[in-house]
Amino acid sequence: MADKKKKKLPPSAQEYQAFQQQREEKRPVFKNCVKAFFVGGFICFIGQLISTFYLYYFDFTEQTVGNPTVATLIFITMLLTGFGVYDRIGQFGGAGSAVPVTGFGNSVISAAIEHRTEGFVLGVGSNMFKLAGTVILFGVFSAFVVALVKTLLIMWGVL
Repeated sequence: MADKKKKKLPPSAQEYQAFQQQREEKRPVFKNCVKAFFVGGFICFIGQLISTFYLYYFDFTEQTVGNPTVATLIFITMLLTGFGVYDRIGQFGGAGSAVPVTGFGNSVISAAIEHRTEGFVLGVGSNMFKLAGTVILFGVFSAFVVALVKTLLIMWGVL
């Protein structure tokens, strides 16, 4: 807490703040960062393996292999979330499991699982897209803006 704010507090509150700071558990920030780095890196490594598999065994190019790779990663994440495995990975890896596209898949399927007792339409259908809807909307809108800017730049002869 800032010193100016501490001075405005009554003495009992200042004593409590000091007591709280003594008892507060120190977070292992460096350890958490290392775990997040390795978990996120391992997820990306698996994505690269899937991408290489699709390149060599199917008729994909480097430009077209991204979509099936992302879909496969999201599908695997949804299976792992359904069996309760991805939650353990998320607790261990923290942001390392939330930042890649697998974190998006996990959040979508978690909302669907959580609200399945409310029915398929009102429970699963509506709650599954609370997060996904905003992300998809932002992605579509930003892609539209980028495409519009690129089109205008091409029309004006800049590109």
